[in-house]
Amino acid sequence: MMGNILEMLQPAYITWDIGPEIFRAGVFSLRWYGLMFACAFVCGYYIMRMIFAREGVSQKKLDRLVWYMVIGTFVGARLGHCLFYESDYFLPRPLEILLPVARNAQGTLYFTGYQGLASHGAAIGILTALFLFSRKECLPYLQVLDRIAVVTALSGFFIRIGNLMNSEIYGTETSLPWGFIFVQMGETVPRHPTQIYEALSYLAIFILLCLLYVRTSAPQQPGKLFGVFLVLLFSVRFLIECIKENQVAFENEMMLNMGQILSIPLIVTGFFLLLRKKTLLIQK
Repeated sequence: MMGNILEMLQPAYITWDIGPEIFRAGVFSLRWYGLMFACAFVCGYYIMRMIFAREGVSQKKLDRLVWYMVIGTFVGARLGHCLFYESDYFLPRPLEILLPVARNAQGTLYFTGYQGLASHGAAIGILTALFLFSRKECLPYLQVLDRIAVVTALSGFFIRIGNLMNSEIYGTETSLPWGFIFVQMGETVPRHPTQIYEALSYLAIFILLCLLYVRTSAPQQPGKLFGVFLVLLFSVRFLIECIKENQVAFENEMMLNMGQILSIPLIVTGFFLLLRKKTLLIQK
């Protein structure tokens, strides 16, 4: 009797045993991460179309913006992962940086999918792509960044769900009842589902940015929406990194891991944009 009661009182952890592939046909496979990446761009496109229509910006400019965003996000995210986290592996193998292939022990190429994409690298890629776009289209850079910030927060939500489906970037061991046991990674103890923590945080930031865009004068204050985005999103990222397993071994010897180090300049930039705008308003 007592044994049954104690068993009932044990925390009900979540066993997570979903594979990263939706289906495979020969050498080709459709992965959950790729699907979430596609969802991010499709949803972002329709939201930006509404924003551009509201502001009287042509559809052609939006279509060109999409290509800048796609290329900037992917190239930045991929290079960010390969250079920030696994430079020792990828620098001698430059082909594997941009192609989803690797060589096995026999030297044969096989399909791997893009399993390494870094959000900080994506941020750098997006900033660079949007700078080139704004110059090409003669649009104010901060104005473009403000609009993109809204959809980027939603994209972060989808990407972290993709990470959950891949059973990657999870947290440290926990005794909380919502801890996940990531069976696909060989884990036997519950871990913080930090992918869900980040996903929900980014979704909340997206909703807040939408409200600021629709119900306040923020769209007329260049840099405000982007500043709020940088401060909130990368502060969340910095804090959640405290309970996240390090992605690579060299981070174990660091006081702050790579994700936290890369978040700091982005947070500082966000505060600079917000305080700069506040100063300008006071001067007026």
